[in-house]
Amino acid sequence: MASRQEEPEWLQADESQATSDDLKKSQEPDADGTDPFGNEEEGEVQYRTMSWVQCAILMIAENISLGILSFPSAVATLGMVPAAVILVFLSVLSWYTGLLIGQFKLRYPQVHSMADAGGVLWGPIGREIVGIGQLLLLVFFMSSHILTFSILLNVLTGHGACSIAFGVVGLILSFLMSLPRTMEKVFWFAITSFISIFIATVVLMISVGVEAKGPIQNDVVRADSFYKAFLAVTNIIFAYIAHIAYFGFISETKQPRDYPKSLALLHIVETTLYLVSALIIYHYVGQDVKSPALSSAGPLMRKVCYGIAIPTVLIAGVIAGHVACKNIYIRLFRGSSHLHKRSMISVGSWVGIALVLWIVAWVIAESIPSFNDLLSLISSIFGSVFSYILPAVFWLHLNRGRYFSTTRKTVLTIVNVVILAIGFAIAGLGLYVSARSLSESTTNLSWSCADNS
Repeated sequence: MASRQEEPEWLQADESQATSDDLKKSQEPDADGTDPFGNEEEGEVQYRTMSWVQCAILMIAENISLGILSFPSAVATLGMVPAAVILVFLSVLSWYTGLLIGQFKLRYPQVHSMADAGGVLWGPIGREIVGIGQLLLLVFFMSSHILTFSILLNVLTGHGACSIAFGVVGLILSFLMSLPRTMEKVFWFAITSFISIFIATVVLMISVGVEAKGPIQNDVVRADSFYKAFLAVTNIIFAYIAHIAYFGFISETKQPRDYPKSLALLHIVETTLYLVSALIIYHYVGQDVKSPALSSAGPLMRKVCYGIAIPTVLIAGVIAGHVACKNIYIRLFRGSSHLHKRSMISVGSWVGIALVLWIVAWVIAESIPSFNDLLSLISSIFGSVFSYILPAVFWLHLNRGRYFSTTRKTVLTIVNVVILAIGFAIAGLGLYVSARSLSESTTNLSWSCADNS
């Protein structure tokens, strides 16, 4: 444990009254060693190589991807002002819960994933339950990108082939791009991803503005029921649920204590881009805006926008896939020399893990072919748990026995209990509306060659 003078202020605030048992536990290495990657000095493959800027760009690429494409549709349902308020509120809430993940990581440096955190909280059983949940969330993320890739190819080719075949192409490309074992190599993909979605969004905003007859005259709220309104809210929530990957990102940075800088850059960039793009696109397209939003442009510009977005559609899914593979890989080889070797066993295991996960993701994408329904389902079942419920539990765990020791602690205790309530509400209500939407869907595109664009 570093000295108090060396610790960042954002951690000191909550550790100031740590008990001796807390501090002792935080310094005890688990059976696999304190650091998830062990001693890397002589390793052929080294993991702790990223700067905080590289970490931020990875986080931006993972967050600003498919979620931004559903925002204009959510605005059309909720109205501009309510949607903007909800978006900013979720941004602030997600920023805070992201900081809680950083606090937990610094207290327990052996934690590399949400499953490891579950083990700290609830022992081996908690580790397994949380591990299954985190793997399912990441695989659903991956599936949403395969689905969007098949939509993209249908748009670009005018449905030139079977949609299932397009999904297989997405599966193969995503698998091949998942083969690098370190985040630093994936970082270069991430730069391309962010540039891609940024340019595609700007081109879309310009094109709908030029093609529009004029801005909409009235901000009409389309939601005529709580069900429709909350379904739109879950699509906004989807853009703020990448917390599942944060432990892994922090583990592969040179200085984990710089993580708050990465998180700040992420939220400033993503919230600005979300607000500007969603409101401008809706302003010119109005109630007829589609989801994904790229489909709202005219026939030619629609193809241009989707073409520009190809790197994002692939790479953001690859980042989620990399995190999923790494969690399993670390679980298998933690404390083993294979972790840092380029042996047949280590390379073969990584390839096998990636192949199996991407095949499962493809099956899910073919089974739930509605873009908005898939995002809603992911947000409801998993996003609420890993982005809101668990971070609040982390804070309560780190501060147990001191909840009302000071005025500040009392306020933060209330805040985190409220976050817990919000997380459970999102999980329950979101599951209801997403299940209802799936049951009422009139489309019959599951495992179909039909055009899904």
